[in-house]
Amino acid sequence: MTERLLFGIYPGGVCGDDSGGLAVGPPDDPDRVTALLDRLQGRPGRPFLVRAYTAFDDTTAPGGPHPTATPAGAERYAVRGRRLDLVAQYRSATGDVPGYCTFLRELVGRYGAVTQTLQVTEEPNVTGNPLLDGDHPAVREAIVHGVRAARDQARELGHHHLRIGFNTTPLFGPATSFVAGLAELGGPDFRAELDYVGLDFFPDVFRPVAPAELADTVAAVLRHHRENVLAPACLGHLPLHVTEHGWPTGPGRTPQRQAEVVETVVRTVAEHAAALGLSGYTHFSLRDADSGGPGPFHRFGLTADDHTPKPAFDTLCALVERYTV
Repeated sequence: MTERLLFGIYPGGVCGDDSGGLAVGPPDDPDRVTALLDRLQGRPGRPFLVRAYTAFDDTTAPGGPHPTATPAGAERYAVRGRRLDLVAQYRSATGDVPGYCTFLRELVGRYGAVTQTLQVTEEPNVTGNPLLDGDHPAVREAIVHGVRAARDQARELGHHHLRIGFNTTPLFGPATSFVAGLAELGGPDFRAELDYVGLDFFPDVFRPVAPAELADTVAAVLRHHRENVLAPACLGHLPLHVTEHGWPTGPGRTPQRQAEVVETVVRTVAEHAAALGLSGYTHFSLRDADSGGPGPFHRFGLTADDHTPKPAFDTLCALVERYTV
C-alpha cells in the first residue's frame, strides 16, 4: 500500500564532509532558492519542509538571537504553507547539557511558530567527526533533557503543532543498541514526549549498491531500522522520517543516474510507508555546495551551484506531486 508522505529539502549551499570539514562554494541566492522551493512544493499551501541547521557550542550566548547557520535566514523560506525542519545541533566540548536545554527553549520561542519538526541533535551516534553531535560528551543526556525542555516550552507557548524528535544514521550490529540505551536513559517520560525518529540515509553513496538491488536494499534497511532498532527500544509506535537522503553527481556519477536513484528511493519509501510507519522524506540537498569541487560532498544538489536544475530536480517535483500528503 502506498501512503502519502511529508516532503522536504535542505536548500543551503554548505555540506559537511566525512573528515570534519565543510564543502562551501558560491553563496545562496535567496530569490532563486525561493523560486525552486515553489516549484518543488507544487502549489501554495501544500505541506512542505525546509530543513535548516543551527548549533549550540560552548561559545553560544544565552538570549540569542541564534540565527540558522545554513541556510542563512531560513525563516524567509517558511512561507506559502512551508515550515521549517529545524536541526538543533549539540557541539559542547564541555558537555553543557543545561546550556543546550536553554538554547532549545530559545529556539522554540524564536522559530516555533514557523517550525513543523524540531530535531534534537544531529547524528548523535556518529563519533570521529566534530561536525556531528556524537563526537561530543553527554550527547545522550543532551537528547533526553533537550527533548523535555523543547516540549515544555512548546506547550507553554501553545505550539501544539511542533513535532519533536531525534535522528541517527543506519545502525547495525552492536550499534543497534544506541537507541535502546537512549530510551532506557530517558525512561517512559522521554519515550512519551517524542513525536518521531529520523534516519539519515545515503544508499549507494558510501558503499556501492547494484542498480537492480537498490529498491530491495532501501526496503531492507528501513525494515531493519523499524524492527531491530526502534521496536526493541519501545519506540516502534513512532513514525520514522527519512531526514536526509541524497546521491551526488561527479566523476562516474551521472546526473541521469542521480535522477534514477531519487526515483527509486522515494518510490520505495512511499510503497513501504504504511507497513513500516514511514512519515516523510527530506532530500539533501537542493543545490551543489560547489559544482567545481573535487569530491562528492561538493555535488549533492538537485541543481548546480548556480541553481541550474539537474534532471533529478524535475524527478523530485513529480514525486512530490504523486506522493505528497
